[in-house]
Amino acid sequence: MKQRLSRPTVLQRGLFALGALLSVAIALVSYRYLVPGVLAPEGVAANGFVMPWLPMHATAAATALLVAPLQFRARLRARRPGVHRWLGRLYVTGCLIGAVTGLVLAFGASTGPISTLGFGALALVWGVATARAWRLARRRDFVAHREWMIRSFALTFAAVTLRLYLPIAQLLPVEFDDAYRAISFLCWVPNLVVAEAYLRRRRRARDAGGAQLAT
Repeated sequence: MKQRLSRPTVLQRGLFALGALLSVAIALVSYRYLVPGVLAPEGVAANGFVMPWLPMHATAAATALLVAPLQFRARLRARRPGVHRWLGRLYVTGCLIGAVTGLVLAFGASTGPISTLGFGALALVWGVATARAWRLARRRDFVAHREWMIRSFALTFAAVTLRLYLPIAQLLPVEFDDAYRAISFLCWVPNLVVAEAYLRRRRRARDAGGAQLAT
């Protein structure tokens, strides 16, 4: 007898829809760097490696953000597995290019070594998580693959949380550079913590369901 998966709650569906909307919005805004003559914000433009790495990074990360919400649609996986696989390849390519170029940009951070460490760690963990998810899919270990894809997307979503924190930082009674150093960690570490908490809860629910079926 197969275990029936619980349906997402209204809150979960709402949070997914909000996350997808924010991902698409940030992705579309990030594509502006493909337009000739569009300048980066002052703080970003001060990065020592802004050209040509920023346009490459923004485009790759934006593509991953744009594709990611579709990959979590169960209907797409079930009804169009070929589309899911091709979009998955596009997502992985975007993440890996984004991670490599993000690492280069981290070393050019104008706010110093703390920002370099924060954004550099993000780039490394992002690349490792995505590569791990891809390898598990190749091995057809789809349960573990989905778990690592959730981690990967939590890190991809740092592009969104970064932009949510920036306007808040400008309102705080602290120097913006100090706030930006904190954001280099805050934009992704909490995302990963939430992802791990979600995965742990899902494993407990799965184990409890399996135990009930065994009795």
